[in-house]
Amino acid sequence: MVRLALWMLLASYIAPLATAQVFDLSELQWTLKNQNGSIVVPGSLPSQAHLDLFEAGIINEPLLGINEFTERWVINDNWTYTADLTPFTKNYKSDTSDKMLLVFYGIDTIANITFAGHPVAWVNNQFRRYTYDVSDYLISPAGEDKNLTIALESAWYYGQNVTMRPDAEYFPNIPNVATSDNFEYPNVRMWIRKIDDDFGWDWGPAFVPCGVYKPAYLVTLSESEPRDIASGVTTYPATSSSVLLDETSLDIYKYGQNPSVAPDQSADWILNVTFGIRSIKSFEKPTVTLSIPELYLTSEALDLGPIPANTDENTYLSVSWSIPDSAPERWYPIDLGAPKLYNLTITLDPSPGQGDGASTESITQTITTGFRTIQLLQTPYSAEEIASRGITPGDQWHFAINGKAFYSKGTNIIPFDPFYSRIKPEAVRWVLDSAIKSGQNMLRVWGGGIYQPSDAATDGGLYDFYSLCDELGILAWSELIFSDSLYPINDFLLESIEPEVRQNVRRINKHPSNVQWAGGNEIEGIVMSANTSLANGTHYLDEFVYLFQDYLHDIVLSETNSVPLDPYVIRFANGTPGYIYGNTERYNYNASLAFDLTTYPVGRFVNEFGFHSMPSFYSWEEVLENPEDYAFNSTVVMSRDHHPPAGNLAWPNPNAPQGQYQMSSAVELWLPTPGTSDSNQTFAQWCWSTQLFQSMNMVAQIAWYRRGAGLGENNLGSLVWQLNDIWQGVSWSAIEYSGRWKVLQYGMATVYSPVIIDPFWFPGNESLTILATSDRWETVDGTAQLTWYDWNGNAINSMTTPFSIPTLNNSIIYEGIGLDTILPSGYNANDVWLLMNVTATTDNKLVTSESYFTPVSLAYSNLVDPKIAVTASDNYTFTLSAKGGVGAWTWLDHPSGTVGYFVDTTTGLPSNGYYLIPGIDRTVQFILSTKLSTVQSSDPSDFVVRSLWNNTHI
Repeated sequence: MVRLALWMLLASYIAPLATAQVFDLSELQWTLKNQNGSIVVPGSLPSQAHLDLFEAGIINEPLLGINEFTERWVINDNWTYTADLTPFTKNYKSDTSDKMLLVFYGIDTIANITFAGHPVAWVNNQFRRYTYDVSDYLISPAGEDKNLTIALESAWYYGQNVTMRPDAEYFPNIPNVATSDNFEYPNVRMWIRKIDDDFGWDWGPAFVPCGVYKPAYLVTLSESEPRDIASGVTTYPATSSSVLLDETSLDIYKYGQNPSVAPDQSADWILNVTFGIRSIKSFEKPTVTLSIPELYLTSEALDLGPIPANTDENTYLSVSWSIPDSAPERWYPIDLGAPKLYNLTITLDPSPGQGDGASTESITQTITTGFRTIQLLQTPYSAEEIASRGITPGDQWHFAINGKAFYSKGTNIIPFDPFYSRIKPEAVRWVLDSAIKSGQNMLRVWGGGIYQPSDAATDGGLYDFYSLCDELGILAWSELIFSDSLYPINDFLLESIEPEVRQNVRRINKHPSNVQWAGGNEIEGIVMSANTSLANGTHYLDEFVYLFQDYLHDIVLSETNSVPLDPYVIRFANGTPGYIYGNTERYNYNASLAFDLTTYPVGRFVNEFGFHSMPSFYSWEEVLENPEDYAFNSTVVMSRDHHPPAGNLAWPNPNAPQGQYQMSSAVELWLPTPGTSDSNQTFAQWCWSTQLFQSMNMVAQIAWYRRGAGLGENNLGSLVWQLNDIWQGVSWSAIEYSGRWKVLQYGMATVYSPVIIDPFWFPGNESLTILATSDRWETVDGTAQLTWYDWNGNAINSMTTPFSIPTLNNSIIYEGIGLDTILPSGYNANDVWLLMNVTATTDNKLVTSESYFTPVSLAYSNLVDPKIAVTASDNYTFTLSAKGGVGAWTWLDHPSGTVGYFVDTTTGLPSNGYYLIPGIDRTVQFILSTKLSTVQSSDPSDFVVRSLWNNTHI
């Protein structure tokens, strides 16, 4: 404690450091106009054209009704943002030695930038940070122009123009061969470094937005002491009076480790800090000092190397510091340990030796980070493992944290809103918190969206993502933004992609939550099809290998030692029959096969699987405008089902009936078909029933994949498609756009529990196996109880059995063959169901979980009116009682305008959607999100209870 106190005392004596003038361009008065000048409205920064047009009353809220269609004209125009620089120049004092840098953290996407009438740059990449020296432009404006102008070109028209270039290769989309999945705006997105789903996807709208969607700054570097300016002063970016730190990258790894060399867990930690520097002055002997106050560790002054006087481009310089393995505690995902974080203080002193302490040119930053090793194991299983553990031959495919393999449980993340600049930080935190609450430890940042930000400040992120993952203890699988398309090997694209990838890999390096860099999403299958189906298929195969195996691989490899890379070892489905390789996906929209376990993949890791569902009635209320819209197949509802995608600009989606049928047929096969005398209730039950089927289907698959951890496939990962929503429409999400939890979110909270019990029914030979499964690193002992009930709620028979589950394995609770043997004697399959419970102690906590088995579809079960009574108490606590029969899938809805979730007051775990048994009441409390709820104090009588009985009864 003495050393820490001394460190803090010394820090308090450091003189205030001189910093550059940093002006936030959001302080300027912006104007937005279209190409012909017929629309001129106030603009803002950061923003996007749709949002400023909405604010000005030119268009309605884009997500309302059918505005995705009616507001397409916005996409078909070019938009210009202009701001008068006078508020900056009237306070800005310059001499000829000063340098002025213009910093953009994100421009969406195709733009010409002019400053005081001088051309600055043409840009074409949404995912890059841009910094330009504009030093002389204000002194001598062109034609007295003192504006900053960003002229944005329609990405749709730009894409069409690029495809007509003589050097633009042809990507065929013909019967039986598609080299790109098209959604709404076809055949252009592979040419544009922009969010792929901006052009449409089968779960979201196609707005193709444009704008300066992240913050931007003017930074003035001076050889003399800087002058203060009256407004717009900010602490970002990091500067001294003469130096701008355009980038700071921190990579923490073990001595000798890189993505190809496994870490030695006992080796020292290496902290490598890389700076991207622009400076108005040269410095011969700058130093860097690193310290971790919590560990009482401070480095010596580390030599950085000379900093040249260069403001045109970044100079990259690095230092490394070694600390003992035993010094820090390790970071773990929350379900496997503590996500321990430390504050690393980085002081760059360009001109040390000018008296005691740091010089006035020093720049000090604090980065919150953690220590961990992460591996993606893809080497073949050894002969010993195959023999001793019964593993099917082939390659491994799973992650190891700090040297230990674990089970990855989670979902896929898509962009949080069609318009990045209005994403709410509290909404993102809610989604990530919700993932933790439902037992997840990994989120896949899908490669068709955006590179998620580190935090609100770094590179103008606007909201926290990776820093929240670090804090909460959730792993983030990161992907480069390439998805569902072949990509051209074109010089102007590659020149833009290289800095894009480098910037983002360097930025994310500091986050212990990052588990890998994958090359993209679902591209290998496309190129394999092209290779076997097209006469020139090898051309596309060669381009794919070059882009992913060579070009992107080498870029990423050169920027990180701590994060594994995949899928840079190109597989092309090569393998020996009977062997298992790689990761896999599973989508099957034939609802009759939904619970046919023989159709589920047997793989090492399943990174996508899902089924779509409706949003709730409450979400539809946010966007539907007319009473006649509230129907399952109304025009507006169907227009917001983009699955299967139109593939073009046809509206409403001509393929939506297929997607609607997939959902409705699933409900009709497996649940009572909704139909009551109240049309709104019927619609609400339809929406809820599609969610219920989705949850039942995904829970069955998760249980199957978790079961595989103890079988030959050694399955060690299941990531559901998808966690969050981008709008109020048909999607695969577990959480709605508002933050409301779907049934699936509660289902995952059950099946992603550390210890679970689940049935595995094979109708072909009428066999039933019930397993208890654990994802713990230690042996888990517990008790399982199996109880048969009739639908009146009478317990028919019950058995209790102890179990012991080895590490990442299963324990057999019951095996039976023949339905007559499995069912209670004298009962029909339509009249009974099985309740399964487990109770165990693990991690010094009591763990409980339950699941249900019905020997026939619930559509044919002889359900009985549950006559559910709800008693409300203080703090939104509700006790639910079945006064009649069993309430199959009893569900409590919270009112419109509220966001929150229900917890069981006994276990403290999320709880909604369960079998309510007469005589066994459930008490739950609604935990309100005050930050997201527009209604803060609902009447308890506005909470609505529903069950399968309500599908056909008021």
